[in-house]
Amino acid sequence: MTDETSVPLDLLSGIRVLDLTQFEAGPSCTEALAWLGAEVVKVENPTTGDPGRRLRPGKPDDDPWYFNVFNANKKSLTVNLKSPRGLDLVKAMLARADVCVENFAPGTIERLGLGWDVAHALNPRLIYCQVKGFGEGSPYESNLAFDMIAQACGGTMSVTGEKDGPPLKPGISLGDTGTGMLMAVTIAAALFRRQATGQGHRLQVAMQDAMLHYMRTNLSTQRRTGKPVGRGGAKVPGVTNAPMGLYPCKPGGPNDYVYIMTSRANPEHWTRLLTLMGREDLLDDPRYATPADRVEREAEVDALIAAWTIRHTKHEAMALVGSVGVPAGAVLDTMELQNEPSFVTRGIMQSVARAGEAPMTIPTWPVRVDGKPPRAVAAPHLDQHTDAVLAAWLAIDADAAAALRAAGVVGPKGGDR
Repeated sequence: MTDETSVPLDLLSGIRVLDLTQFEAGPSCTEALAWLGAEVVKVENPTTGDPGRRLRPGKPDDDPWYFNVFNANKKSLTVNLKSPRGLDLVKAMLARADVCVENFAPGTIERLGLGWDVAHALNPRLIYCQVKGFGEGSPYESNLAFDMIAQACGGTMSVTGEKDGPPLKPGISLGDTGTGMLMAVTIAAALFRRQATGQGHRLQVAMQDAMLHYMRTNLSTQRRTGKPVGRGGAKVPGVTNAPMGLYPCKPGGPNDYVYIMTSRANPEHWTRLLTLMGREDLLDDPRYATPADRVEREAEVDALIAAWTIRHTKHEAMALVGSVGVPAGAVLDTMELQNEPSFVTRGIMQSVARAGEAPMTIPTWPVRVDGKPPRAVAAPHLDQHTDAVLAAWLAIDADAAAALRAAGVVGPKGGDR
């Protein structure tokens, strides 16, 4: 990864973000803003930091990768929020911030004295953002939630799994990162609106509510059928088309499959597949003449496709099917994605390193701007930027910062590493 390949983005240059988030849903949101050029200052507990660091008192960080992928391009400021002086520091920063994002347990931010009313009074221009599990007015408003809880209550598990099997959790953290992305987009819009009005906004998103956004296709299927959408395994419930699904490839490993999707709107897909597979004898076969005919004989159609794909690797099958204009995708596992050289060449995966640690390759923000991806900066060590942030935001000099450390208001280390 060369410096010429990526660039520091400045789309949100000059925007200050006070990041009071932890784990994934909130950090995903603030990291998106950091990728886009905002100055994101992560406020952390002086001893253990964000629980996502998985730090234990007196022991080294044993999983820096997890923290890095949700906190790249940020700064770390440690503040003891149980200290009145620490709270005063955060309030002073709120008065100078453009955006504040928090995802504490319900009621926590208000008990700390940093709720919307307080923040808005300090800074009427502030975009104040809250990420929770369940929305205001929900019967579960006070409940705690993580990604899998949001996916259970938001419907995604109900449509995931085999047709006659139990619901399954989708393998990705859609409840966390998916929610964070919706908030990030809304923050950008609120900042744009503030240019005209000069006024801040309170933004709230519940993870359960966010999942409804990703269930729109399923809800439209329910509207059409009048029934709850079921599970379809590799098929898409409500989409009646064949061939469509996963087909086995050689050598037969756990992820040696290719997904092939033909469209009802393009009858040429079926013709092209038959020609590719050398089955021109079936081109005029009345059993498979129309999409409805093929759906009626879906098992036969799937067996026909599988007999061809099993003779090829998933990469060969994807390339061959794709070359004739039919959508196809090899099932790639996490190791294959990590080791795919084109991601590095294109800057979608970049290598970062923190002092004293081995380099790690992490995904970057996937949107290119003016042809280049944003440059990745490793997530901060705990307390790494406390002195610099206090000086830049609050004009606190080194002696005053040292006094705050001695009083236990901020972390014990400080300074760039």
